[in-house]
Amino acid sequence: MPANLTPEYLNAEQRYRQAASPQERLEALEEMLRTVPKHKGTEKLQADIKRKIARLRQEMQTRRGGARAQPFFHIPREGAGQVVLVGPPNSGKSSLLAALTNAAPEVAPYPLTTRVPQPGMMHFENVQVQLVDTPPVCREFDEGWLYGLIRGADAAVLVLDCSDDGILYLEDTLRLLPDNRVFLVGEQAELPDDPSLPRGAHKRTVVVANKWDLPGARENLAVLVELLGDRLPAQPLPVSAVRGDGLEQLRGRIFTVLHKIRVYSKPPGQKPDLQAPFVLPRGSTVRDAAEVIHKELAEKLKYARLWGRGYHGQMVGRDHVLEDGDILELHA
Repeated sequence: MPANLTPEYLNAEQRYRQAASPQERLEALEEMLRTVPKHKGTEKLQADIKRKIARLRQEMQTRRGGARAQPFFHIPREGAGQVVLVGPPNSGKSSLLAALTNAAPEVAPYPLTTRVPQPGMMHFENVQVQLVDTPPVCREFDEGWLYGLIRGADAAVLVLDCSDDGILYLEDTLRLLPDNRVFLVGEQAELPDDPSLPRGAHKRTVVVANKWDLPGARENLAVLVELLGDRLPAQPLPVSAVRGDGLEQLRGRIFTVLHKIRVYSKPPGQKPDLQAPFVLPRGSTVRDAAEVIHKELAEKLKYARLWGRGYHGQMVGRDHVLEDGDILELHA
């Protein structure tokens, strides 16, 4: 039986052959396995891909004290989503991480302080979002795993430097990202489905102008915006990790860029727990929420009552699209 390989598979196979790092090879192999036609004629090919994935994962694992561990650059997801802080050297990413989360990264007034990813949990109202500080995107730090880490996150924060030196590395940063198949797009952008690119190549991005507390910051930002033009995916939000300017607004923007909603479960005859939301992708339906809240109940679900924007306990069907803050009472 002929394999009849799809264009998606062939594109992934080409990316595998051209991959410059183990992480990129692994991503391409996983895409090959996902898109290869599943029939008897490809059983040998599927087995070969699985062997390559297993071998590559084993090679990528580090050993500490004889124990097998994930690579140092693998950051397991936590909370409502994972957002990476991206930017040129000395833009203040580590200071922002320290100001927004419980993390204590090394902060120093010289470039390339951060060389490994550093996670921290950011509180926003009644949810937590994982922020990950990353090494700077510059020619002095040429590591393929960095771009794989960015592609694997749910969203990004591009940190601009409003100091007098803010333009020094920025051109390099904005050139290196697309050169390594990372494309920063607006906070509300529709993500294109391009089979010729790795999964996650397009990343919704909040742009912040850090160091707003420094003299001349406003003038420096105006120069940056004029020079960069439409290469910026969004209008920069002025913030100061030192003084706290704009940080509360930034928390909200970070949650919004994840394109997630919070839904609350209300048992019949009881009050909802508004401190324990279920976090779902934007566009989720009553059926989707029911499967997350209680899978067995979802299978028997007849209808739901909804409290939210314009709803005060009315009955809604399984396909009703939910909004952030909705309260559901499920009935089987």
